Amino acid sequence: MYVGIDLGTSSVKVSLLDGRGNIIASATEKYPLYTPREGYNEQNPDDWWEQTVVALKKLDQKAGLKGVKAVSFSGQMHGMVCLDKDDKVIRPALLWNDQRTEKQTDYLNETIGIQKLVEATANRAVTGFTAPKVMWLKENEPENFKRIAKIMLPKDYVAYRISGVFATDVSDASGTLYFDVKNRKWSDYMLSVLGINEGMLPKVYESSDVVGLVTKEASALTGLPLDAKVVIGGGDQAVGAVGTGTVKGGSASISLGTSGVIFVASDSFKEEKNGALHNFCHANGGYHYMGVTLAAAYSYGWIAETLGIGDLSVLEKEIAELGIDDVVFTPYLCGERSPINAPSVKGSFYGLTSLTKRANLAKAVMEGVAFSLKDCLEVIRAAGVKVDKARVIGGGSRSDEWLKILADVLQVEICRVNTSDGGALGAGILAMVGDGLYKDVFTACDDIIKDECSFLPDASRAAKYEEKFKVYKKLQAFSLEMIKK
Repeated sequence: MYVGIDLGTSSVKVSLLDGRGNIIASATEKYPLYTPREGYNEQNPDDWWEQTVVALKKLDQKAGLKGVKAVSFSGQMHGMVCLDKDDKVIRPALLWNDQRTEKQTDYLNETIGIQKLVEATANRAVTGFTAPKVMWLKENEPENFKRIAKIMLPKDYVAYRISGVFATDVSDASGTLYFDVKNRKWSDYMLSVLGINEGMLPKVYESSDVVGLVTKEASALTGLPLDAKVVIGGGDQAVGAVGTGTVKGGSASISLGTSGVIFVASDSFKEEKNGALHNFCHANGGYHYMGVTLAAAYSYGWIAETLGIGDLSVLEKEIAELGIDDVVFTPYLCGERSPINAPSVKGSFYGLTSLTKRANLAKAVMEGVAFSLKDCLEVIRAAGVKVDKARVIGGGSRSDEWLKILADVLQVEICRVNTSDGGALGAGILAMVGDGLYKDVFTACDDIIKDECSFLPDASRAAKYEEKFKVYKKLQAFSLEMIKK
């Protein structure tokens, strides 16, 4: 048996899996999110650990953990955890969605320069990344900055408490903006910019590497056996991609959760010179591109709530009866990340008439999210990566109509897979590979992940969406121009 620990923003989910990827039992424990000021989002790392212990204890009571061979992790990315010389947490962790670092992000992109950042790390700065957080701490809490002995990412803190090993992996480290993605090592240049040294950072491993064993203390607290291997795992998007089988070059996955993510695997490093997308190491030993739209299923939930619709199945039936109309939605309810990186841009509807009904608005929201993902995919294709198929997970993946729209807009085959739990399953697969049950991630995914159904693009509808996408791009340009005034 294997344990996958999925450390999210609102809760930790711990799953016990057999060697075929079947989930035997799961336990989920929540922890608080602290917002001391608008735009500030923090959590206490000790809350993560305490609730992970509670979840593992529950799993031990449900099914027993004595037979566990290995444990691995999927974790919320970019968060900054700082420990002092006694391994005590210095301050609450700044999370991926913390927006306080706009000044530091602007400095990195404008003074250091996007070209230099891409050269050093393969990415431009965004407020969510860890490097601007380090700068913010140095500028605003200098006494805390001076106390730092270790800087780590969220899932690595939990792994440290289980194994006693100060470690990270290439996929999670890629989201710090002080990691040289191309060469899979810390960036000397960026460490000098930030005023930190490599001794403050964990050793970097591949995601399926064994970094140690469960410690005596962790075993006593959790029920995990002492001889269980600790496999370092990866960032949530890379591990979630493993959980959908998105591991071969050119394979793609789409997450239609609160935010929307398009993730495309690449066998080799391909530079995206403008840094419009995230260019990260993958958990499979290769690389991946990732584009993020900040309000995907969030936008659909917003329009349903605004229209007073509680039963989404009714709304979906109305959408199914519509053709392709002129209503266009830009899904910038929370600003936008990829590929335009504009935190202040606003969303909009265009093309409304007296004949516009609620279903037209709701379908436009689905299309707008698809257009935002297409915007990212076009950049990936321009870098020379061919994409013909994408597997979709997240709450939005339950909508057949949304998947049909995605197929027509992106002009790829869209598949729903046999799991809705990519993070825990992906972590479990990495644990299996680390334990030697499978020789590599590719073999494991081929054996475990299966398509349930697929939606093929329709040439006629795809052509109409190409024209509608041109309107979307004009609205995007107008919106970007408005925030400059």
